[in-house]
Amino acid sequence: MSSSNDLKIKIFADGANITEMKKLYQQGLVKGFTTNPTLMSKAGISDYEQFAKEVLAEIKDLPISFEVFSDDFSSMESEARKIAQWGRNINIKIPVTNTKGESSCPLINKLSSEGLSLNVTAVMTIDQVKSVNDVLNPKVKSIISVFAGRIADTGLDPVPYMKQAALLMKKNPNAELLWASSRELLNIFQAQECGCHIITVTGEILKKTAMIGKDLTGLSLDTVKMFREDALKAGYKI
Repeated sequence: MSSSNDLKIKIFADGANITEMKKLYQQGLVKGFTTNPTLMSKAGISDYEQFAKEVLAEIKDLPISFEVFSDDFSSMESEARKIAQWGRNINIKIPVTNTKGESSCPLINKLSSEGLSLNVTAVMTIDQVKSVNDVLNPKVKSIISVFAGRIADTGLDPVPYMKQAALLMKKNPNAELLWASSRELLNIFQAQECGCHIITVTGEILKKTAMIGKDLTGLSLDTVKMFREDALKAGYKI
């Protein structure tokens, strides 16, 4: 593969920096955006609705995921309906469970049945994938975000999980499998090979897409030059 233009999988940018989101949108590489409360907090965002509406005013033709915050399902539902009114290109992020470990599937089924486009997040197990996929409205576009990176953080290979999830989801053509919490550029190629439709990546990983197809001999020489230049700058002697 010679460049990122040859990729078939859709790349979504994961973050909450409006300036960076606008820049990525203008560059045309990414096909969508995702946010979450942790990223927004790190970005110093204090007014969630204001942030969302500012983003939506700039990005009107690509999907953007915004997440509910509440822990009880009644409040989650109210928040989801409010978020849905902000724009037509929104996927409402619903966590697969609340903090008590109670399944969100009844709420997911209710909202999806009414035509709301959801992004079910924090999914980790095949049982969760199956449960969510079974309750999604097959006539409405949805996303199931499996946190492959966090699976890998436990020492488990996420690839078999993602392949199995992709097979399970084939019966719902409007449900897309998203490889979430990417850790490195290689994850993009792993996700594509597994049959994932989407992968979320951070700005740091996106910068590395310029390395796709780079000659390894040339990369080796560049690395040697870097070590040499840094040694000279530091004034090291033996």
